Amino acid sequence: MPNILESLYHGSLFPNEDIVSKDPDYRPLNRQITDSLEAWRRRLSPDEFAELEALLDLYSQVQGMDMAAAFVSGFKTGTAMMIEVLVEG
Repeated sequence: MPNILESLYHGSLFPNEDIVSKDPDYRPLNRQITDSLEAWRRRLSPDEFAELEALLDLYSQVQGMDMAAAFVSGFKTGTAMMIEVLVEG
């Protein structure tokens, strides 16, 4: 198994793809979302549902940006802590 730096260099490190919530409420909530979307699909015309999907896609993009920013912030904080430990050690 390659180390983290090699994986990063070769572009094979994708931490966001490895994230699966262990929260017990995750799967039931995901099921509720799926069921709700299916209900909306039946209730709306195809064009209206396409508009709803486009809105949800925009929301998903913003959520992805928030997650990326949180990851970067957490990584920087963790790195700063390591530097502080090593410098002041």
